[in-house]
Amino acid sequence: MQLPGSAQRLPKTGLLGIPADPADPQIVAAIGRKASLRAAADRVLPLGNLLGKDQLSLGELVRTRMGSTVLERLVAPVVAGVYSADPDVLDVDSVAPGLRASVATHGSLQAAVGAMRRAAPAGSAVAGIAGGMGRLTEALLADLKRRKVQLHASSPVRTIAKHDGGWRVASADGTFDADGLVMAADGVSAVTLLQESIPGIADLKPAPGPSVALVTLVVDQPELDAKPRGTGLLVAQGVEGIKAKALTHATAKWPWLADETGPGSHVLRLSYGRAVGQTGTAKPEDFTGWPDEKLYSQALTDATALMGTPITEPDVLGWKVVRWVGALPSATVGHRDRVARVRELAADGSHLQLTGAWLAGTGLVAVVADSRTRARQLAAELKAAAPSSY
Repeated sequence: MQLPGSAQRLPKTGLLGIPADPADPQIVAAIGRKASLRAAADRVLPLGNLLGKDQLSLGELVRTRMGSTVLERLVAPVVAGVYSADPDVLDVDSVAPGLRASVATHGSLQAAVGAMRRAAPAGSAVAGIAGGMGRLTEALLADLKRRKVQLHASSPVRTIAKHDGGWRVASADGTFDADGLVMAADGVSAVTLLQESIPGIADLKPAPGPSVALVTLVVDQPELDAKPRGTGLLVAQGVEGIKAKALTHATAKWPWLADETGPGSHVLRLSYGRAVGQTGTAKPEDFTGWPDEKLYSQALTDATALMGTPITEPDVLGWKVVRWVGALPSATVGHRDRVARVRELAADGSHLQLTGAWLAGTGLVAVVADSRTRARQLAAELKAAAPSSY
């Protein structure tokens, strides 16, 4: 579908792009009055057996309740920006925990979204660290060193095997034995390393996630001081002439970065790469295979179109390309059941805990919370097994 090329403000009262009030003027401007009326019908349509399905995608839920236009123009761009995936392949219970139950409680999708947004803590949408997230890594490493933790960075793990009631890890630095193991890795690597020790886990190896290329531009362009697109944009698939799926105006989003760059200088980050879904008609282009110079040139073209301000090579103070190949896990339909099965197989008394986005969900909030839970569970198991040693 060819979508209009106009920019619209993302409604603030939605969840993954799903509107809490389809009659909101911002929603009407984005999808049109006819589509808005169709979405509003969600409030009176019977739920039927939709919520009773064992496996339900986010796309099916939105399309059934609010229509295709809401899905394509509001939800799909947000989901592509967050998950690099099509809503039709994403498990609703994994990407929007509690939404299905909330729909059942409140009788409609819009009412459920409104209730979940009202229950969200104030200021919970976006947070950051002055100086960038790299400072978090530095602080964690410093803390580990203070605690005399042995660190083996840049030492690939070759094998992991059960050994004398514990685990033996062979890496490029040598072989190590441990009573317990917390494995924080991507799903493909984790399953590959554990499949000889845990029967059945090989059948649950996730497919590699979509690959993403990020192009960061540092530009001298005073016209951007006005923040013409707020903190950035999400791009619906099919917008003519634009290949980026998202643009972040980083100096508009993070005050500390704006303070460092000063007036007139701006940092823009463009993201490339989408996953094909059930509604896709062709395999999306793999931008990670593009040469740096080609990605840079495309980023200038896209940034100019998206920001509404010419951004040319003479404006660029610096640029960089970063590629993430298969790094984003895809919570496809049935994901919740697969996660439960992985947890079940790992919980065989061998003092093993698994964490990472492929199990916990996308985003630092989900991964950090799950990692803490897994570490505490392992500590409790080891203490119960040998209380005098812990």
